[in-house]
Amino acid sequence: MSQIDSLLHEDRHFAPAASFRAQAVGTAELYERAAADREGFWAEQARELVHWHRPFTQVLDWTNPPFAEWFADGELNVAYNCLDRHVEAGNGARVALYWEGEPGDSRQVTYAELTDEVKRLANVLGDLGIGRGDRVAIYLPMIPEAVAAMLAVARVGAIHSVVFGGFSADSLRARIDDAGAKLVITADGGWRKGKVSPLKPAVDQALADRGSGAQETVEHVLVVKRGDNPVDWAEGRDIWWHEAVPAASADHEAQPFPAENPLFILYTSGTTGKPKGILHTSGGYLTQATFTNKVVHDIHPETDVYWCTADIGWITGHSYVTYGPLSNGASQVLYEGTPESPEPGRWWALVEKYKVSVLYTAPTAIRSFMKQGRQIPQQYDLSSIRVLGSVGEPINPEAWIWYREIIGADEAPIVDTWWQTETGAIMISALPGVTETKPGSAQVPIPGVSIDVVDESGAHVGNGNGGLLVITEPWPSMLRGIWGDPERFVETYWEKFADQGYYFAGDGARLDEDGDIWLLGRVDDVMNVSGHRLSTAEIESALVANEAVAEAAVVGASDETTGQAVVAFVIIKENYLKQHSPDGLAGTLRGWVGEQIGPIARPRDVYIVGELPKTRSGKIMRRLLRDVAEGREVGDTTTLADTAVMSVISAQVR
Repeated sequence: MSQIDSLLHEDRHFAPAASFRAQAVGTAELYERAAADREGFWAEQARELVHWHRPFTQVLDWTNPPFAEWFADGELNVAYNCLDRHVEAGNGARVALYWEGEPGDSRQVTYAELTDEVKRLANVLGDLGIGRGDRVAIYLPMIPEAVAAMLAVARVGAIHSVVFGGFSADSLRARIDDAGAKLVITADGGWRKGKVSPLKPAVDQALADRGSGAQETVEHVLVVKRGDNPVDWAEGRDIWWHEAVPAASADHEAQPFPAENPLFILYTSGTTGKPKGILHTSGGYLTQATFTNKVVHDIHPETDVYWCTADIGWITGHSYVTYGPLSNGASQVLYEGTPESPEPGRWWALVEKYKVSVLYTAPTAIRSFMKQGRQIPQQYDLSSIRVLGSVGEPINPEAWIWYREIIGADEAPIVDTWWQTETGAIMISALPGVTETKPGSAQVPIPGVSIDVVDESGAHVGNGNGGLLVITEPWPSMLRGIWGDPERFVETYWEKFADQGYYFAGDGARLDEDGDIWLLGRVDDVMNVSGHRLSTAEIESALVANEAVAEAAVVGASDETTGQAVVAFVIIKENYLKQHSPDGLAGTLRGWVGEQIGPIARPRDVYIVGELPKTRSGKIMRRLLRDVAEGREVGDTTTLADTAVMSVISAQVR
């Protein structure tokens, strides 16, 4: 592959305030300690941050790459680390969860109360025959019971597979079957956009639609009453949470399990259609999730109110809602609904109500707030915010600046984090009290993590150049395989740079003149225009830098003259649409990209659209836009949050 050309220039810098630097958890010294002895550094973090029932003596076993073992002879209980130890330390009265339901109902759950609930649920699981190594599917809305369910499964040494509550019965069935789950934990429904979306009926359908040869493994379904939806009931199989859990004993001692005991399987959609069950284990995962949450989000558990807006159905909800913050003993907000229900300012009302100090969310959400206009957040008191975080995809510089100015009062540092379901925890990020940040750059690997940008042959590209992002050394929270498919694990992540032993993430990146990392999106999203390899992410950033644009998605469409042509789909801010015609705006934006980046990047077509096709985790499905741009039949839309979006876009393009 020739080098990925980078044509976007960004030279704004923001140093941490002296007052922030003085109180920051993460210091420059962490980098020095990690550079001097990487394995020793992780051993130190594991001993400092995690309670071990049996201390480890071995740090990393990498004798059978790419299958790693971390802290293998140590024993711990992940739920004990997230709960009991805080209660035993005298912090039982601290609020663990400030929970807010979409309709406005709310609960405060202390560490003592959450521990009590998890112990009772662990006893219920035991009575249902769930023990070490058994798989439990969790299909719940964002309610406290979802966090309790994950922790109770971990407490008994079983393996959870959380399935996002927006997925269909088909998606749920595929995941139950692949993992061979014995139990499903679900609810009658969950609130979303002003109404209760049913969950139990999807479970019933998933368990009824057995294809030929499908082995029925599910013995029980445990059901939380959340939405008062009428539900069908299978006697002997189905159990109400509110009947079983409060009646169980609150006496349950957490047993230690080996550090490599599997903790969870989390499915990511595979390009081949069959979802990949990413497997994570306990000791190394908990160490890196706890460490990164503490130093990247700068968590002071006595005073902070932290809010990660991710759903527990995604890896971000595992590492930075359930495991990291609770292991650190933090207080956090858990919100059931969508950002615009019942009104567009709902998130900012919650920040004001709970005095949220650390906010971690996705660029997609930030851009949708930009589209609505700054007047909405400006109605609320956001002065409690001191750290802002971004996760999920590269954040373009203009969205970064808006986030800092409008949400962070031009003071809160932004940590733009890169990591994946597979990496388990944050891999690249600023440390808010150390790093001089640059809008749009993920910056540097966290201490103890080794990252490079290389060409097709695996050679370092050098500063000022772009290429493929690789992880060059094993890390504690790394995936331990694909459930039931070790060959696919090797082939998907390790085959490309087998000689070097690098993990290849599938992302393009560039190193700037200082050696800081800028993500360029998936390598599949790089276009070849007249022999130049251009990143869709950079052209999208240039478009969003125009004051009229709220969000943009760019794809390469085949073109007889240039090989591929740039085609842009753009959402315009509401106040601009009233004043300008779509045709005029499209022409203006083509010229704008030419000025910002250069004539080579000027889009052949700019389509003004109302929405973009996004998965439920907020990722834009560019593959579908490519279908439209090339005049093809639109492909599979089942993972979209709103499947109607593509027919609207197709009609607009035609």
